[in-house]
Amino acid sequence: MSSRDETEEARNELRRPFMHTGSWYRMGSRQSSMMGSSQVIKDNSISVLACVLIIALGPIQFGFTCGYSSPTQAAIIKDLGLTVSEYSVFGSLSNVGAMVGAIASGQIAEYIGRKGSLMIAAIPNIIGWLCISFAEDTSFLYMGRLLEGFGVGIISYTVPVYIAEIAPQNMRGGLGSVNQLSVTIGIMLAYLLGLFVPWRILAVLGTLPCIVLIPGLFFIPESPRWLAKMGMTDDFETSLQVLRGFETDITVEVNEIKRSVGTSTKRSSTVRFVDLKRRRYYFPLMVGIGLLVLQQLGGINGVLFYSSTIFESAGVTSSNAATFGVGAIQVVATAISTWLVDKAGRRLLLTISSVGMTISLVIVAAAFYLKEFVSHDSDMYSMLSILSVVGVVAMVVSFSLGMGPIPWLIMSEILPVNIKGLAGSIATLANWFISWLITMTANLLLAWSSGGTFTLYGLVCAFTVVFVTLWVPETKGKTLEELQALFR
Repeated sequence: MSSRDETEEARNELRRPFMHTGSWYRMGSRQSSMMGSSQVIKDNSISVLACVLIIALGPIQFGFTCGYSSPTQAAIIKDLGLTVSEYSVFGSLSNVGAMVGAIASGQIAEYIGRKGSLMIAAIPNIIGWLCISFAEDTSFLYMGRLLEGFGVGIISYTVPVYIAEIAPQNMRGGLGSVNQLSVTIGIMLAYLLGLFVPWRILAVLGTLPCIVLIPGLFFIPESPRWLAKMGMTDDFETSLQVLRGFETDITVEVNEIKRSVGTSTKRSSTVRFVDLKRRRYYFPLMVGIGLLVLQQLGGINGVLFYSSTIFESAGVTSSNAATFGVGAIQVVATAISTWLVDKAGRRLLLTISSVGMTISLVIVAAAFYLKEFVSHDSDMYSMLSILSVVGVVAMVVSFSLGMGPIPWLIMSEILPVNIKGLAGSIATLANWFISWLITMTANLLLAWSSGGTFTLYGLVCAFTVVFVTLWVPETKGKTLEELQALFR
């Protein structure tokens, strides 16, 4: 063998994905009729749904991390002798870790593939939960929270991108929304289990989604669009065939992806920050960053992380049970959004969501303002307490209908494939930075003025309505390749 052949073989080996697509898919293609399962395989959605259900364990882990700090606040402060400020640091450190993860997420997902990046994300999550479980002081507590955050930062970018890249055009909205639905399920599970188990045991339970995710990754194909971008044509077509069904004709979709990705040239092209000045790049990046920043500036993480404290200040005696109720309602509302997003469209749901959040936050702010002028023993005070809780619940429901799932969905849809790693990292970093800012300041702002805090959040939601109306495009019913052409 010549040195040139050896060099070419080495290059090809380096281009293999971290977790190879595997020959068992081809074996399944040849043997499916012998096994009597061809009718099942004909169903286009079967393989995609199975992949999404496995990948959904990642955002469940994401949600569990978000929800953990709410039911455990009082117990951790008591057991470890923390101040409110120290616990606020603990709550916000997951966002700091997520910012680091966000910076790395795009490049990790581009270099070793979507599956490989999720494998890398799962390991620090498991270690982080164990650090929290065995913590005796702030050092292990903080380190565990940072490790969790790093893994979650990678998950938050990789999962919506993977789902968008494997989903059929007519199912992309609903399947993409499963990402946020899984986050809300994770939050609800943290709230529910927090009612019954100590905070150390709850941390151990937090390892389960990633422990199950790791072996699950070996049973799903890599993203066909990523494989195409890497020039791995055989693996790309095999992966797409598995996702669409072995007896489905994928010729048209293969040709569309090849034309868009440009497998012969895209791998060698280098995208620099200066390239983001071009409209085809800066406009989708502006929309993606704008939605993800406004998603957090609306204050949802401040409400979710410290919902128990909010309910206590509203006069609710069983604040943890009320928090779980909010988590359950959020799951239902997000499930409704998942069902509606491919029917009603992204823009309509975003508008309804933003308007609903604005009205809800005005109600909550007014209730807290008026309570300052009413006696604690009066019936009016009780009514205002109920009104503030209703407003918080309405805010969470409104968020779940649009501003929760859709910004991540649109980000994964509109970013061009050749800048997706760089631009996705920037957008995810922006989201996590604002999330950290909100989480870090929520307790302090609520101590300053509950009414003032919700007023600030309400003003952001009002601006979101304007942003969606003026700049957010409708992506329903368009392929990823058509969306890229839209911005050229």
